[in-house]
Amino acid sequence: MKVVLSIKPEFAFKIFDGTKKFEFRKAIFKNENIKSILVYASSPVQQVIGEFEIDEILNYDLPTLWNLTQEFSGISEEFYYDYFANKEHGFAIKIKKTRKYKKPKCLKEDFNLLPPQSFAYWEDKK
Repeated sequence: MKVVLSIKPEFAFKIFDGTKKFEFRKAIFKNENIKSILVYASSPVQQVIGEFEIDEILNYDLPTLWNLTQEFSGISEEFYYDYFANKEHGFAIKIKKTRKYKKPKCLKEDFNLLPPQSFAYWEDKK
């Protein structure tokens, strides 16, 4: 089983060029067996552009989380704190190994999913 994450294209592409090694989330999926993430680049791209393996998921208060992740956050400190406004803790998914697809995939046709608001579970039926 994998999780599909909707990620803004500017950040999704940074994951695959190596400048973003943490994906931040206000809430995280509950299934601890998830080892891989499908990256859905949201509008205007609207395609699954690749996937990555999860190294670990960090959960800390916001200043600690920023200190641990800022070098490879792929975002500014201002964006970080705006994103987590009104939250005391945040999650950061540490990216281990990426695989960008040569040809992006369609979420509906290839995965039979609609774009998730935050995330969606997907199981390969092959």
